[in-house]
Amino acid sequence: MNADHFYIFTGGPGSGKTTLLTALEGPHFQVVPEVARQIIREQMAAEGTALPWKDQELYTRMMLKRSVESYMVTLKKAQHNPDMFFFFDRGIPDTLCYATLTGRGISADMGEAAWTHRYNPTVFMLPPWKAIYTTDTERKQSWEEAVFTYEQLKATYTRYRYQVVEVPTGTIQQRCRFILNNLGY
Repeated sequence: MNADHFYIFTGGPGSGKTTLLTALEGPHFQVVPEVARQIIREQMAAEGTALPWKDQELYTRMMLKRSVESYMVTLKKAQHNPDMFFFFDRGIPDTLCYATLTGRGISADMGEAAWTHRYNPTVFMLPPWKAIYTTDTERKQSWEEAVFTYEQLKATYTRYRYQVVEVPTGTIQQRCRFILNNLGY
């Protein structure tokens, strides 16, 4: 089973990914939620330490493990729904980017996961957009960190031979139309 219908939506924090994905979700488009935010919520509720501001190494390991699990679960769903498009709110290479950003570097296991679990070669990347950027209890990065994260994500996805397609800023309808046009839908 190839993952031609697995599309990653990524970008720096606060660029509108989740809003866009929510608008796109429908009968032919299933959204695969971001694992990083799930981990943060779970760890905060359990008073755990696998958080970016507590134990970055453990958080990174959990992100990689959960990203691979999410990919594999979706792969099984795709076998039963060959016409369905699956939109991932971030992908495995996002974990590699995070490891680089935190100075941990990309381990052999991380690199292997990125090369083994491939998505569609087209990756939709949302650029930093100051007009909508906000922080919250899970997103603590400054605007400058958000911009730097975007630049590093672009470099990481390019290094792993994905074609980055930048999604222009605009209304949610304009952004949806851009995505659907790129999918030929």
